[in-house]
Amino acid sequence: MSSALIKGAILCTSMATAFMSGCSSDDDADTDLTTGETRSVDGLVSIDSARPVSEAMGALLTALDNNEAITALPLIDHQANAAGIDETLRPTSVQLFGNPALGTPLMQANQLAGLDLPQKILAWENEAGETQIAYNSADYLQQRHAITGDDAADTALQTIAGALNALTFAASGNTDDGSEAEAIPAATVTAGEGIITVTSTQDMDTTYNTLVSSIQNAEPLLLVRELDHAANAQSVDMSLNPTRLVIFGNPNAGTPLMQIEQSIGIDLPQKMLVFEDAEGVVSIAYNDPVYLAARHGISGEETRLSVISAALEGLANNAAGIAPAE
Repeated sequence: MSSALIKGAILCTSMATAFMSGCSSDDDADTDLTTGETRSVDGLVSIDSARPVSEAMGALLTALDNNEAITALPLIDHQANAAGIDETLRPTSVQLFGNPALGTPLMQANQLAGLDLPQKILAWENEAGETQIAYNSADYLQQRHAITGDDAADTALQTIAGALNALTFAASGNTDDGSEAEAIPAATVTAGEGIITVTSTQDMDTTYNTLVSSIQNAEPLLLVRELDHAANAQSVDMSLNPTRLVIFGNPNAGTPLMQIEQSIGIDLPQKMLVFEDAEGVVSIAYNDPVYLAARHGISGEETRLSVISAALEGLANNAAGIAPAE
């Protein structure tokens, strides 16, 4: 598959096994690997880049395209999306990519992990004109989705940790891989933290199709991508209960948050996961915007977050066949 797949294509769900040499340990805070400086975003690993955003993301895409196991989605340019609504934002881009051979074991252990897959790497130019590159750590995935005691998932997480580190370093153009950086605390996220789950009264197909139709018919929203995690698992001879992801956004809602803290761009655009468990129960899960804002240190946006929360709740309840409260 090419990185220019149109909406609706089946895409991959996690990292590949390449770029393992020179990897540091699984760093789980917003940390500069070349200085050991710890920043404040829980579960986010960050390094300073010698390259500007566009060059760093170009180098990242080259590295991804050079590995046949990886599928890269088209780059999401948050700055361009902001310009589209006549707003300004310093260069901020996020690249999604994956490999179902690594993502599937995580979802087999806990389907909710599909909400944080495929993997993402964010690059942004800060107010000092410096470029930073960041990703959500494997430890963050493990803790948030309570993935423990599963050998296949543990092995996948170890591979993901090293590969994310190495890919980020390759994109940065740095000459020091930060291997001497001081170790930092692990992520402190709790199981299920910041995830809102709604149980559907409808079957999987009806729930999913209703959700997609609602997004398509809501004028402020843009349907970015649909991913079928179960189909991707099947493509590598693995099994997974029905699990599908919808990625969508609204620059009018997301841009003001990134104007405050650009790091939240790694959690944007929004996503909703629709999945059916082994008992046939269908659920819809999505990230609580209040949690995302708190994670990235954004305060004073209660009104905006309330509006976003209400919109997401409406989408989920409508797809679940739950009537609006009177």
